[in-house]
Formats: sequence, C-alpha cells, structure tokens
Amino acid sequence: MDAEIPPERVRELLAGDERVAVVDIRSPTAFRRGHVPGSVNVPFPQLATRAAEFGDADHVVTVCPHGKSSVRAARLVAAHEAVDAAVYSMAGGLEAWDAELDRENGGEAPDAPF
Repeated sequence: MDAEIPPERVRELLAGDERVAVVDIRSPTAFRRGHVPGSVNVPFPQLATRAAEFGDADHVVTVCPHGKSSVRAARLVAAHEAVDAAVYSMAGGLEAWDAELDRENGGEAPDAPF
C-alpha cells in the first residue's frame, strides 16, 4: 500500500487522465445504497481472488464506510502479483467523502452513500 489519501485527492485522480480503479469493499446491498461515482463493488471476502482485475490500473483506491477496513484491503491489493499500480486507501472512508460533498453543497447533506 502506498498511502492513505483524502477524498479530495480521489476526486482529482478520477478527473485526471490516468486509469483509476476505486474499489468499494462493502456488501452489494450497501453499495447499491450509494457509492463513489465510477467505483466498482468487490466485497472484502472476494478481494483476494479478484485483485487481478485491477492489474491495468495506474491507481487503485480502496473504500469502506470509515476508512479502517480499506487500509487492510489496500494492503491485500498491493501484495497481489498482478497489480503494479499505486494502491491507496481513502482516508475517512465514505463518511469523509460524504462530509466533503456536504461542504461543497453549502451545508446541505446529500444522500448518504452507505
């Protein structure tokens, strides 16, 4: 794992020209309730067998509700032999992503992503 990065940096990566895989490790049900736009849902128990799916990415960002489990997920992805990307965990998780959106919307909370 390269580092934890804030939601602002994740937005910058997604807006850039590089290939970015945002991997939401929550359950499919939680993912359907809301997620980072463009993210893919790979529940944590499936991550070890599916990490190779991100082998062509320049950056992989793992995401969870509060930014704790995504650190473990990022380490697991980074250790996979098929992944040669910079691998990050989004600091603060979806809770921080939601808080950032709240600030951008002038204090009006958007729908919660989880």
